[in-house]
Amino acid sequence: MSLARHVDPDELISSLRQSDNKAHKHRAHFKTSTTSTTPYSTRYASEQEISKFKIPKEGAPADAVHQMLKDELDLDGRPNLNLASFVGTFMEKEAEALMVENLAKNMSDADEYPAMMAMHARCVSIIANLWGVQKGEKAIGTATTGSSEAIHLGGLAMKRRWQEKRDKEGKDRSRPNIIMGSNAQVALEKFARYFEVEARILDVSEDSLYRLDPKLVEKNIDENTIGVFVILGSTYTGHYEPVEEISDILDKYEKETGVDIPIHVDAASGGFIAPFTLAHAGGHKWNFELPRVKSINTSGHKFGLVYAGVGWIIWRDESFLPKYLIFELHYLGGTEESYTLNFSRPGAQVIAQYYNLIHLGFDGFRAIMENCLSNARLLSKALEASGWYVCVSDIHRKKGEHVYKGPREIKEDEDESSAHYNAGLPVVAFRLSDEFKKDYPHVKQEAVSTLLRAKQYIIPNYPLPPTCEKTEILRVVVRESMSMDLLDRLIADILTITQQLMNTDELDLAAFQPGTSTIEKQHMSKGVDKQNIHKAERPMREGVHRSVC
Repeated sequence: MSLARHVDPDELISSLRQSDNKAHKHRAHFKTSTTSTTPYSTRYASEQEISKFKIPKEGAPADAVHQMLKDELDLDGRPNLNLASFVGTFMEKEAEALMVENLAKNMSDADEYPAMMAMHARCVSIIANLWGVQKGEKAIGTATTGSSEAIHLGGLAMKRRWQEKRDKEGKDRSRPNIIMGSNAQVALEKFARYFEVEARILDVSEDSLYRLDPKLVEKNIDENTIGVFVILGSTYTGHYEPVEEISDILDKYEKETGVDIPIHVDAASGGFIAPFTLAHAGGHKWNFELPRVKSINTSGHKFGLVYAGVGWIIWRDESFLPKYLIFELHYLGGTEESYTLNFSRPGAQVIAQYYNLIHLGFDGFRAIMENCLSNARLLSKALEASGWYVCVSDIHRKKGEHVYKGPREIKEDEDESSAHYNAGLPVVAFRLSDEFKKDYPHVKQEAVSTLLRAKQYIIPNYPLPPTCEKTEILRVVVRESMSMDLLDRLIADILTITQQLMNTDELDLAAFQPGTSTIEKQHMSKGVDKQNIHKAERPMREGVHRSVC
């Protein structure tokens, strides 16, 4: 959630009047409210003003407020065309009905809603089994508000276990560190900063497939390393990080030094893909089949196919969740053990998660995930076949092939599945080809994103992680809601827009470039836009820039 500043209405009006922005100067009024005289308020025979920045003295009719807010929210992008996001935008009407029927249920009121809590426990058990929990181990876990909270819980458990071990050995515990790649999502770095752990953020490169490099892991671990964050599905390019290879390195290190370093797998997206797809994780182990993996998180609201607001974290055995972190709550007549960063949270999403698991079943999830990957491969192949684009993601390339070899004919046999291709998320990360840039140097990749936005698609254009930031990519997340019709239209629109840009001169192209931020934007939220990124308080390498979900 972005930070928002308090707005002084008088200051805002003054700023708008002084602004050089002609759009503001041509406004008919500078009221700090949204005014409507028709059609919403004529039935009340009076003008209704909806306050923006101060609570009004008197309220307004519910239907008028509803309509006015609905009209303003129409300015938002359409969720189904928000191809930037991993978060699901579709649920079946039966699941939606269950959520509406249970909106008022609070996950913290365990004694009051025993049926909901039973579903929560079943979800933990089902997911633990999907992730290969071993016989004899007592897996334990909880729902969270998303993967960000789950990552914090997993990291905190690793830190506490490390501290307890250091205390027993009589060693210094003041300098903990944790390993992650520079492609890590912002939540991983937030954990380190908020809980005072040194974040050793290792560079990624084209050679490492823009993911955590095992060679650098080996060079950066020591006795103060509380754990390694390994990502099953980079938000930049969709690549799975090599969990098993890193586990082998840590096994070797423990044999040489006696230092036991655990792995937490951030499977925010891959946790609901790898167990179901025929590609799995590329033939390598990634879950609780590896003893080194102590905890895993995922987002139910991504490829768990639930609306935003639910994540999951599971430890392979309750012994890996320090007792010190567990709170015994005496609340509303019952006693409950809890390990969360918050208290009240909605229970409807947990119910919806259980609905998906039992309604779709293993085969249903497999069909959806295989279809997402198939559509992502088709989009990737179509873009590269044009000769205008190169894909940085590689789920469309045959297993073991990671290098672009020029435009190819779009071809896929009917009996082929994800097992024949590189494993990864259904993500298409692409850029203009070197040949295109040479022939059309005046065409900026950002203009493609801008013109697609005019067609209501939201497809971001942003740089890869530090050391690779000179390469900018456009990225499409292929979710369940990407139908074949929408995919066909998307491919046609991308190629049509590209051709238009090729036929447009440099002067005309200037109109497609984003302008400066508005006065309202400067008041509403902290931060700077892309044009002023050089004015940021911290450079990209140091900043929490990894929020690309």
